[in-house]
Amino acid sequence: MKKYLSKFNLWSLTFIFLWIACINVALADDSRESVLGPGDLLKIFVYGHPDMTTESKVSENGNITFPLLGEILVDGLTPSAAEKKIANLLESRDILRNPQVNIFTASLQSQMISVLGYVRNQGRYPIDGKRSLTEILAMAGGIIPEGGDLITLIRSDGKQFFKEVIDVSEMVRSGDLSRDIHVRSDDLVYVERANRFYIYGEVQRAGTYRLERNMTVIQALSVAGGLNPRGTERGLRVQRRDSHGNLKVLSVKSSDLVEPDDVIYIKESLF
Repeated sequence: MKKYLSKFNLWSLTFIFLWIACINVALADDSRESVLGPGDLLKIFVYGHPDMTTESKVSENGNITFPLLGEILVDGLTPSAAEKKIANLLESRDILRNPQVNIFTASLQSQMISVLGYVRNQGRYPIDGKRSLTEILAMAGGIIPEGGDLITLIRSDGKQFFKEVIDVSEMVRSGDLSRDIHVRSDDLVYVERANRFYIYGEVQRAGTYRLERNMTVIQALSVAGGLNPRGTERGLRVQRRDSHGNLKVLSVKSSDLVEPDDVIYIKESLF
């Protein structure tokens, strides 16, 4: 019972951790700016000159079109840097004196990541400044009950893809937030399914259950409600696939560990 309470506390801690991350997303400082790129839709205002208000989409070449200035390269600039660049061009070309330019990003299509797998809301999400892995999970609504502890991150350096696996529960348990890495544009975050085991035969609730870490056969039996009046712990059998995918039937003890996708069979007592 103590082990299950500790596991419950760990899941509670994980939930609280992601909840805090979700709050941080909602209260994120606007100073954390993303750089602009192709596909971004910008709304540009010049204070005191409503005739210069314009909406422009960053082209594939990284340019926007602005009245009286024509094409301006903004690819790789933050919105504040783009504001300064436009203001300097307006002043250097004797169009306006001390112009005040404001840029609002109506849509950031160039800074997106994909979140897939066992999260509440799969999809593509914009990166508004620096975002950590847990913040992105919070933006996707968190991990659903069927989701596991392992998060796979796939990213590219432009030439090849790299994969990194992060154990979220272990990160929370150890308090090592160095694994809460910052995501980048075009990253793919995939939440794995939780490991499962199957139990059938003379138990109260036969079915499929989540496999907890270091779960023993007797613990798996308790999750299924224990033996029914006809069941016995003698002659426990487990169906398990080996590394080659071959199915084997093994005799196990109640203290043995359950492995992912094990099928536990509880026999009927002869007496």
